This record gives sequence, structure tokens and C-alpha cells, in this order.
Amino acid sequence: MDGPVGRLETLIEEPEDGVITEAALVCHPHPLHGGTMHNKVVYRIARGLRRSGSVVVRFNFRGVNLSEGTFGYGKGEIEDARAVLGVLRQRYPDLPFSMAGFSFGSRVILHIAKDLAETPGAVRPVRLIPVGFPTVRGLDIDLADCAIPRYFVHSTIDVFGPKDQIAEMVGQLQEPKSLTFIEAEDHFFAGALPQLEDVIANLPR
Repeated sequence: MDGPVGRLETLIEEPEDGVITEAALVCHPHPLHGGTMHNKVVYRIARGLRRSGSVVVRFNFRGVNLSEGTFGYGKGEIEDARAVLGVLRQRYPDLPFSMAGFSFGSRVILHIAKDLAETPGAVRPVRLIPVGFPTVRGLDIDLADCAIPRYFVHSTIDVFGPKDQIAEMVGQLQEPKSLTFIEAEDHFFAGALPQLEDVIANLPR
């Protein structure tokens, strides 16, 4: 599809049973650290969402694999995600939509959600699913007035988001929210990818 600075490589997948109840955007980890839409965690998030009835779009940020352009220092990647979300909503205009993201991707979706929440008349996502939010880089998003349900999913061992930091951060947010910890070996949910998929598939809407 066409993005803000060129073509963006995208992948749209519908539920295997063909019954679609929701559209979902999934954003991948940091482009400069090997993040792509084929990341194992991103793949499991997408599969869990499809199991729950979502048609899912994954894509590569600018400069990653077949996507044109160069790294946009966060702002560019937010623009990319907005563009892909727009196409997804045009293709499935009558469906509610969710946004999910892993690590850097979780920061991207929260930025977009904040903008939608503050835009009069904008259609908002029914839920946000930030997975492995990198707390060590701070929370540069004011979520104080965000009333969109946020379902944080996190590894119990995560050098980019220590357990006490993510718990404190989520604890300071207003409802509706939740934080689910998964017993895993690292930030990338090593040893627990099936459990991650199950958690995603069973999150409420």
C-alpha cells in the first residue's frame, strides 16, 4: 500500500473460520534493532487476534524489508501506522477496531490512540493491547484522560520493562486498564509464546 513516504509492505490475514467480528492493527518492534512484522511476538499477537475473530493487518515500518523510506525517529513510524490503519478502516468500515503493538510498536499505538481520543468526532479503537511496553525509555505519552480500554501484556522478566516499573506505570493510569504478566524468560517471551497467544486470544473487548 502507499504510505507517507512510499510503499509500505503489508499483510492482511482473516480468521481461519471466516467469521470476522473486529479489525486489528499490529505494530512491530524497533526498526533499528531488527524489528519486522515477522517478529515471533508480533506473529503470535496476530494469530491470537485472528483466533478471537479479528482480521489483522501487519506491516513493516518505513525502511524495513520491502517498505520504502528510511527510519523516521518515531514520528515517521506513527505516520506509517496511521496510514495503514486508515486503509484497514476503509476496507472494513463497519467493524470495530483494535490496535496492538510489541515494544516500540506498543508506544506507536498509544500515541495514535491519544490523538484519536483528543480529536472530536474521531472513531476510537475499542481496545489497545500494548505488549512488552519499554518502560526504561519512559512514558512520553499523556494517558491521563484516555478512556480507551488498555490491556497491557508483559513478560515477568524484561530488561526493557522491569516488572516493578510496568506495574507502577499501569497503576497510575485511570480505568479501564489491566496488566497481565506471563512467566517468560525475556522481553521476547522466550519459552512462553503459546501462552502469549492464548492471553491475546482471550482478552475482553
